[in-house]
Amino acid sequence: MANAKPIRAAFWNVQNLFDTTASEIATDLEFTPEEGWTRAVLGKKLAALANVVNAMFDGEGPELLGLCEVENKKMVEQLAGLLKPKLRIAHVESPDIRGIDTSPLYSSDRFQLAAGAKPVGHRVSLLYPTRDIFEVPLVVKGSGAELTVLVNHWPSRRKGRYESEPHRIVVANQCRTIVQNLLKLPRGEFLALPDKPESLEKLNARWNRNVLLMGDFNDAPYDRSILSELQAASGYDKIEEAVKSKNKRTSLPEAESYLKRQPTLFNCMWRCLGKPDAGTYFFSRDVNTMVVFDQFIISRGLLYGYAGLKLPPESVSVLKDKSMTTRSGRPRKFKFKEKGEPSSRPTGVSDHFPITALIELN
Repeated sequence: MANAKPIRAAFWNVQNLFDTTASEIATDLEFTPEEGWTRAVLGKKLAALANVVNAMFDGEGPELLGLCEVENKKMVEQLAGLLKPKLRIAHVESPDIRGIDTSPLYSSDRFQLAAGAKPVGHRVSLLYPTRDIFEVPLVVKGSGAELTVLVNHWPSRRKGRYESEPHRIVVANQCRTIVQNLLKLPRGEFLALPDKPESLEKLNARWNRNVLLMGDFNDAPYDRSILSELQAASGYDKIEEAVKSKNKRTSLPEAESYLKRQPTLFNCMWRCLGKPDAGTYFFSRDVNTMVVFDQFIISRGLLYGYAGLKLPPESVSVLKDKSMTTRSGRPRKFKFKEKGEPSSRPTGVSDHFPITALIELN
């Protein structure tokens, strides 16, 4: 294989990466030159973000990078222009009322888009259009292994944890449906399968696809939206087994059994819980502590390495360094105002820590 080195993956909520012009649809009135969000301030924000990203993986940088809280493709392009290695952008503008998008970037040395496929922004509508779930189907160059990436940014807790929870449950169920469509054959295709061993192999090949969910879920791994609705498991024993035949005389499972089957995902972030002052975000409203809102969640195929790629949960970490951490160990959010007035010396980087992982090639 031409390049058997692990793929370096990362996700980061980069906190309000807005341009300096007022949007026609977005309520970004705070991020204008009149309010202190000038080109010079934006330049410092971009430089601070790029410094952190470029320092990832001992200075090699990520080869797969998910971002959220970016206003538009132009902002992603400006950040990408400062990164090493150079990354391609997969971006679709979302109808979110604040103009906040998710965006995946990938190295063209390691990946190419799957043949005949293109990135898709799955729109989620609540009382108003909100940020999308961004799907990008990739193929690893040299090995041909497929990897579908879903970049998420679920509704915030701004109006309270329990008051806003129904919105995240709606998005969780839509995300779960996307995953199910990736890992299972549609009803019509399943019913048309001949009862042969090759058909069972086809079902399991799909069941074992590599799917990587990354994002700011605004809920922790143990919250209802993640654990119960998305069905992201807390342990290996909860992962669904392979698809099996109905009995020794047949090759296929019973139709009702297969059609009701629900894929269980594996949440890589449980290992980050239960540690003092550990997390990706400081949430003060309900718990006044660090929480793990930013997560990598993977399919069984990616967990066990059944389809050419494997993401070991022990490779996942929360990235912290002095430039992005306060004395108390919290993320150093980017501030361009002091007491409501524009500051001459913007400080900080983002109010979230990035997360990183390694994807091995089998």
